Amino acid sequence: MFGKRGVNKSFSEASQPQEKPQPQAKPKPQAEPDSVREDEPQQREAVQAPKPAPDRDSEPAAPPQEPAARMDDIQPKQAAPRPDKPARARSEDYYDVKTTVFTALIDTIDLTQLARLDPDVAREEIRDIVSEIVAIKNVVMSIAEQEELLEDICNDVLGYGPLEPLLARDDIADIMVNGAETTYIEVSGKVEPASIRFADNGQLMNICQRIVSQVGRRVDESSPICDARLPDGSRVNVIAPPLAIDGPTLTIRKFKRDRLTLDQLVRYGSISPEGRTLLAIIGRVRCNVIISGGTGSGKTTLLNCLTAYIEPDERIITCEDSAELQLQQPHVVRLETRPPNLEGEGEVTMRDLVKNCLRMRPDRIIVGEVRGPEAFDLLQAMNTGHDGSMGTLHSNSPRECISRLESMILMGGYNLPAHTIREMIVGSVDVIVQASRMRDGSRKITRVTEVVGLEGDVVTLQDLFVYDMEGEDANGRIIGRHRSTGIARPAFYERARYFNEEKRLSDALSAGEVQDESGRPLGEYVG
Repeated sequence: MFGKRGVNKSFSEASQPQEKPQPQAKPKPQAEPDSVREDEPQQREAVQAPKPAPDRDSEPAAPPQEPAARMDDIQPKQAAPRPDKPARARSEDYYDVKTTVFTALIDTIDLTQLARLDPDVAREEIRDIVSEIVAIKNVVMSIAEQEELLEDICNDVLGYGPLEPLLARDDIADIMVNGAETTYIEVSGKVEPASIRFADNGQLMNICQRIVSQVGRRVDESSPICDARLPDGSRVNVIAPPLAIDGPTLTIRKFKRDRLTLDQLVRYGSISPEGRTLLAIIGRVRCNVIISGGTGSGKTTLLNCLTAYIEPDERIITCEDSAELQLQQPHVVRLETRPPNLEGEGEVTMRDLVKNCLRMRPDRIIVGEVRGPEAFDLLQAMNTGHDGSMGTLHSNSPRECISRLESMILMGGYNLPAHTIREMIVGSVDVIVQASRMRDGSRKITRVTEVVGLEGDVVTLQDLFVYDMEGEDANGRIIGRHRSTGIARPAFYERARYFNEEKRLSDALSAGEVQDESGRPLGEYVG
């Protein structure tokens, strides 16, 4: 069934009429060439035969008639990789041809045998068969256009269809599909339209189901919301009709192929070299850290960067809704929540995972995102011998982070006084790192704040590093600086001394200072 097939000569011959003037098509209007609209049974017979039928070989190589589906108006080379406005890079004729060829391919191949082949071998087999279909159908297209058609169909059968070119680009941070016709991408912090489209909502839904099924989940009308991940860890969210009115909505938060480091964040301007040293020390001396920030501010990326300074002999257990952390240590146990089944049973929540972690002899517990009552269990873990635990949380400032932790603990139904909850927070959390996404699309670490103590009912916070925004340049990019606030001995200084990091900590804080006009270090706020 999958014997190698050479590309039929009729394709190269059929591509010749493009260079001949169109008026020659008029003397022979009655000719009925093989068009892309002919019946499927005839198409299947032609594809399965090792050679074309004799009567086709006797036909002229370039019949002077108007083809049923011309590809002359396709201009893939002119389609910019990142268009300024939504535009179809291909014509409707292209999609008509693609649909016809794809249908003939599915009728011809054995999907069961195809699934057993190596992906590269399967791709070559599909390319051979599609080339024969195009040749037998006498579709007029250039070599470049045929290559695009071959690649698109291979992606539809073996990959994620029109999403494949976007997933292959390392400069894209987010892919947002709003139904079959509309797709947006985020590049360099800015959202712009992408020049791809799906055949219809059915194709888009099939791709969504293919993605979520790889992690044992499902999405359909009875369960229209689903979180999943791609094999590289990229986060996926799908919401399907009837909740999504205009068709399935797919959102992918892509990860770069190369894992980011704090040194790279320095090059991007997200943190200063002195701030990078401070964060590295915080990660190494086993401070309990909460990374706070808004959506898309880079919390997970920063968490990945901090985990690089965990010692390789520590046992780390991660708890996530969809596994996306990329830890490089050898002793890592990754846990993932599970949604309920059709009967509403079998759900495993984040709180269940965090509670179970305590029985697994962890050195550190890392929670991908703290959203609810699991905050109570995480704080208990931080306060009972699991120093160096980390988590992320949605909030706009370190002060708001404290308030959100209180609210999430109360969500668990704990009838505790506010003072008791704040004492637990102060005894558990050492450092809050605030990440922000600026209006120019850049991401900055705007505050490194330590939790000092409790004065009455107020949690005392102390900024160690802050980011001062000074304006913007002619291109609209934010101009600012990171600086130390002049704190020479932070509250975790003794912990740093225990790890022989006190000198490096003092040097980083001192080097990051900025003096005012009188030569004194600027404090937490510039008045």
